[in-house]
This record gives sequence, C-alpha cells and structure tokens, in this order.
Amino acid sequence: MTDIRFERATRIYAGNERPAVDALDLEVQAGEFMVLVGPSGSGKSTALRMIAGLEQVDSGGILIGGRDVTWERPQDRDVAMVFQNYALYPFLNVEENIAFPLKMAKMPKAERSRRVHDAAQLLELTDLLARKPSQLSGGQRQRVAMGRAIVRQPSAFLMDEPLSNLDALLRVQMRSEIASLQRRLGVTTVYVTHDQVEAMTMGSRVAVLRDGRLQQCAQPREMYERPANAFVAGFIGSPPMNLLTVPLHDGRAVELGGVRFELPAPAASAAADARLAEVTIGVRPADVGLGGGEGIAGVVRTIEHLGADANACCAITVAGGEEAQIVVRTGAGSAPRPDQAVTLTLTPAALHWFSPTDGERLASEP
Repeated sequence: MTDIRFERATRIYAGNERPAVDALDLEVQAGEFMVLVGPSGSGKSTALRMIAGLEQVDSGGILIGGRDVTWERPQDRDVAMVFQNYALYPFLNVEENIAFPLKMAKMPKAERSRRVHDAAQLLELTDLLARKPSQLSGGQRQRVAMGRAIVRQPSAFLMDEPLSNLDALLRVQMRSEIASLQRRLGVTTVYVTHDQVEAMTMGSRVAVLRDGRLQQCAQPREMYERPANAFVAGFIGSPPMNLLTVPLHDGRAVELGGVRFELPAPAASAAADARLAEVTIGVRPADVGLGGGEGIAGVVRTIEHLGADANACCAITVAGGEEAQIVVRTGAGSAPRPDQAVTLTLTPAALHWFSPTDGERLASEP
C-alpha cells in the first residue's frame, strides 16, 4: 500500500495573488480513506489535481509512496482518478469503457478481459457490460467510472466529487458502497467533496480546507467533538454549531440570557494571555436542552420539521439587550410552536470556547 504526502505544497493561479493551495502539509496514510472537504474555492479539488499531476506545484512537493513525483507526468504516477462527470465514452459499451485504460496500456486481451470481468462482478455490472452509457442510470454510470479506475490496479484512487450529480437518495446509497468498496480493496483513497455529511460518514480521516489552508485533519468523531477553530465548528455538523460572541466578565465568565457560565481554567488562562475582552462560545444544537424550569429564557422564532426530529430556532437576549439566535435539535413530537416562550439549558461540559480574533480554540483541557 502507498502513502501520499503534501510537503508545503502551493499552487498559485496566474493573475491571483492568493494561493489556491497554500503551503499544504498533509499525510495520507497507506490504505487510508482521506476526505478533503471545504466550501467552494477552498482549494480541495486543486489539491487533488496536484496529486494527479493535473495542476502544477509552484512550490513545495508531492510524494507518493515516498517517491517525489512533483515533476512527474500524470501517467507516471500510478494513480487513478474518478471525475464528477463520469467521463465515459458514449460510443463504447460498459465493457469497452472499463477496459479502455488497459487497452491504451497495450495489455494482452486475455488479461484485460479477466480484469474487466472481475471489476464488473465486484461492482455488480456483469449484466450491463453490453450497454452504452446512455442506457444507464446515474448510479450505474458512476459504477462504470469506478470500474475503469479499479481495473488499473493503481496505488491510489483520487475521487473528485463523484456523487454530486446524483439525486439525494442515490447519493446515500453510493457513498456507502464506495466506502465499503475501499475497505475491501484497501487502496489509499483521497476523496473530495463539499458535503460535510458525506465527509463525516465516509472518511477514516477528514481534512478541512479554507482559502487553500488546512484548518484541521482528524477522525470524524474527534473533529465533531473537538473542532480546532470556529470555522471547523461551524462547518462540521448538521445543523452547524451555534456560535455566539459575547463579552468576557472578570476574565473568566460569560452571560447568556442572564445565566452565568464559567470558562474552564485553561480557557480562561488562554483568554487572559491573549487579552481578550470577549469570547466566542459554541454549542451543538443537540446539546441544548429545551423545556421548563430554570435556564435561559427564549422565544421560538421558527420550527424546521425533519421527520422524527425538528430544529427550533430560538431567540435569546445577550449583553446589551441584543438578540441572538440559538438552534435546538429536539424530537418532532415534543417540538414547541413558533412564538412560544421556552427555557434553554446548557451543560458546561458541552460548551466550546474560541478566540473571536483568530477563531482558534481556547485550551479547555489540561
């Protein structure tokens, strides 16, 4: 199996001052399923294409299997790419499309046929080998594109938003199939998506990019429970984390709706070192309690019903009498009504603390 490394890899497009990928340091371990995720323009697809050799590296380097491939031709890198638009030849049938890269490599016909039929069986395409792409569904076309990559038996798969053209139901099915297939093959895979749900459900690790810079790389659960900064906190999770910037009292506490919350000692120390007058407090919607009793007084503004669950957008009062919004995840059967007065409860252990100046997490653990 093969690892992939970015070493301060940078790509700057002509006419742009800001790099599309900015000094990226990232290691994809051998056999790993690494997902690159971020908003449009974050540099994730550019980074993937740098591995493939389809984008120039302006500084730094790319290593595949310990070999510096920064200046090698794409065909010499032993990687296979799966594109967003499938890139199938419409005049070739499924079998011919899958076999195409092997034919170009002048592989003997018998070996070529064996590999194609092995891949077709793995992807449940055996009964479709004689069909043209126009006779296939979107999911079937994506399987053919996967088959064309698999038959090459590359050292790594590179996938650039391969599910973005599929409908929602088929996307859920296909992401499960791709993740399962990768585990069976054990091939190092780098997968690009803008969908954070896709990233969290598929990747063994997830790397979040923003403006060409790596924000955090971690296992999905770790990233959800301990985001490195406010951007990751707000990007990962559905619905995203609630983030409120409020004044810091006595250097160690904040008030929300008249309720005082103490910063953990390490976070208070970090805030003091940075001389912060305010902090950004974060809490996941699922960690906000909703009901009667003591807590933060709020009013429900809107309800978003999601089948078994519902998201309640509630207004609370913060410093200076300003209104802030907190989204609460609750059961659909117990969801309040719009304009209903409610009480919100927050568990101190569920709170996250960030610097409002640079967005970085304030130390909250010894």
